[in-house]
Amino acid sequence: MVQVLLTGSMRALAGGQEVVELEASTFKEVMDGLRAAHPALAPVIDRGVSLAVDGLIYRNSWFTEVKPDSEVVVMPYMKGG
Repeated sequence: MVQVLLTGSMRALAGGQEVVELEASTFKEVMDGLRAAHPALAPVIDRGVSLAVDGLIYRNSWFTEVKPDSEVVVMPYMKGG
């Protein structure tokens, strides 16, 4: 199981949960697991999210490995200029 920390408004969409436990070993499996466990997160995920794994931030890196002891944080994708 992977513990996934949700940030900001994503927590409210997950019933107030700060941490969600999922069976996942890749970025894509984390996203699929979040959609299945909390369907209200689907629109946010579809707009784009970043996944921080052990301090490195990824976006659309579907096959990035996630280990059970990894620090995993999901946050809405932020655009900047």
